[in-house]
Amino acid sequence: MQLENILKKENQEKKSLREKLIDWSVRHTTGTKAKLWLGILSFSEASFFLVPPDVLLIAILVSNTQRWVYYASFATVFSVLGGLFGYLIGFLFFDFLGEPLIALYSLQDSIKIVAEQFNNSAFLTIFLSAFTPIPYKLFTISAGFFKINIFSFITASILGRGMRFFAVSFFMKKFGARATKYLFKYLDVFSVVAIVLIILIFFLVK
Repeated sequence: MQLENILKKENQEKKSLREKLIDWSVRHTTGTKAKLWLGILSFSEASFFLVPPDVLLIAILVSNTQRWVYYASFATVFSVLGGLFGYLIGFLFFDFLGEPLIALYSLQDSIKIVAEQFNNSAFLTIFLSAFTPIPYKLFTISAGFFKINIFSFITASILGRGMRFFAVSFFMKKFGARATKYLFKYLDVFSVVAIVLIILIFFLVK
């Protein structure tokens, strides 16, 4: 029994960040604060925080699939607002807030790459960062710093974030709780595959 407890403790200590996030999300899917936490994560992840809101969104939809459009819209709105906050940080407070945040996540070398991508197509770059697992906050802050057209930024953010959250929510609506383990495990893979298809379509149409 003692050995079993030791092994159990060891396994708990080895939990990955994602597993801990899943556990946290499951605990916060009930009650009036579930929507509040979804709004906070959606906003903060787009501007300064590391934890993506997708996991909490998935957990909430396990028992609320009939409201998938509402929760997808809710997450999209707060994420875009968070993106605008990130834009503001880059536009007005880059030295004070933006640069320290980028250094915190060790993304300094990525700024040059972002600048090059903005030169190629600012709209497509923002869209891709909003849809994929690429750190969206890096692009929102950089967009403000490089003074990317605000209307182009908002439009690309709405499309990218909206497609991401609506895709996840629709998947939950279609398959319910059965889909959770696959979304939790392969969400980033799904995003990358989808964006590759979008890029291919973009170049074919172009």
